[in-house]
Amino acid sequence: MSILSIRALCLGLLLAGAAASPGLHAEQSLPVPPSGVLGVGPAQLTPEFWINLRPQSDTVLLTPAQIAAQNAKLLADDPSMHDLRKLPATLDRAQVDAWLDTVSTPPTRPLYDVHGQPMPEATIKAIVDNAHGDAVPASEPTRYGLVVKRAALRSLPTDLRVFSHPGDTDIDRFQETAEFPGTPVVVAHTSADGRWLFVVSPRYAAWTHRENVAIGSAKQVFDYAGRTAARVVTGGTVHTVYTRERPAVSQLQLDMGERVPLATDLPPDQPVNGQTPYAAHVLELPVRNDDGTLAFSPALVQINKDTSPDYLPLTEANIIRQAFKFLGERYGWGHAYDGRDCSGFVSDVYRSMGVEMPRNTSRQAISPALDHRAFTARDDHAERLKAAMALKVGDLVYIPGHVMMVIGQWQGQPWVIHDVLGMSYRQGDGSTRHVKLNAVSVTPLLPMLYGKDGSTFIDHMTSIVRIRH
Repeated sequence: MSILSIRALCLGLLLAGAAASPGLHAEQSLPVPPSGVLGVGPAQLTPEFWINLRPQSDTVLLTPAQIAAQNAKLLADDPSMHDLRKLPATLDRAQVDAWLDTVSTPPTRPLYDVHGQPMPEATIKAIVDNAHGDAVPASEPTRYGLVVKRAALRSLPTDLRVFSHPGDTDIDRFQETAEFPGTPVVVAHTSADGRWLFVVSPRYAAWTHRENVAIGSAKQVFDYAGRTAARVVTGGTVHTVYTRERPAVSQLQLDMGERVPLATDLPPDQPVNGQTPYAAHVLELPVRNDDGTLAFSPALVQINKDTSPDYLPLTEANIIRQAFKFLGERYGWGHAYDGRDCSGFVSDVYRSMGVEMPRNTSRQAISPALDHRAFTARDDHAERLKAAMALKVGDLVYIPGHVMMVIGQWQGQPWVIHDVLGMSYRQGDGSTRHVKLNAVSVTPLLPMLYGKDGSTFIDHMTSIVRIRH
């Protein structure tokens, strides 16, 4: 996806409110606490509050077999996904150029540096030239690898942070997403300076530092991904135990939903990386040799950390619990700041229950593999309001460039948790109050305004995605 694509709106919107619930203005029935976040007090910031509203919240919404079938359909039918196992043994120039053209194109709008100064054209040109698209060979053998640490994926091969507006230094327009330890990738191209690899993961294609990927055979890569004995990260983030002996796997960040194979052939009474493993899970993680090739190393995660032997059951209670583990985490555009953005947030929550999703809101909202109800200009406010009042826990509500996860119906209206810049709502005197959030937050849906014209979020809904029967 382009660096200036619609996903940029995910950060740029101010979430606001003056919407009508049936017969009433929604904001008029909600108290305004000291935080200014309409209707949200301490109780509403706990998962138990929302779980207790649902008497059958532990009912399984999709079985593991149904989830596996949906994931297979996603990989087969969604054009934003990449089935690495089905790629040919040789990549041709047309395929690589097509991947490059999705993200690695020259910017068409002015960009600014961290000091608010315009980026010189010569600087941008040098970065684009480093992508070296003209040097893509006519064909080359398909190279496979595994990501060895949390890796930023960039639209162009540079660490330079650039922004659309002076002073707006949270939204780096060269940042696309991140991939995580153990993610399989295909290496499609190398930058002119040799420092960057253009990689294709199951969900994305972009540039990352050479040091983030270890190159191996297809068998090594897919055998690792297919191991049955594993731990799934169910906390927001978990870190491996510190080890002086193996720096490559020391205090490595693992994010919610990552499934990491276990090292099952080590004697339980012998130290691992200088430490007894008896109070830890022994993971096996990919590491990069000095020559860039793939190797594996044991690493420890304490048994009291938030992991599971398998994906969690897909239930309303688990959806809520998992989402609330991110509550208060700072917004991280493209998984920056060791966090995540709106679409990264919902996909990481669902990934902890085994459900795969496209990376970006624009693809999630219309994916042919996901059950979605699309809205058009023909759907008036009343029709949209009716759909909002029928929302269920776990439903995903999309407006242009943003996604929200429903956590329940309360006080006669739907409530959401989402990773967002802020919210606005109309006060009793008719004025509009803006509250900066810049974090995973709980808000009511109906009172949120879309923009200065006074329209509401529900008036701009593009899609509702439902992950259940």
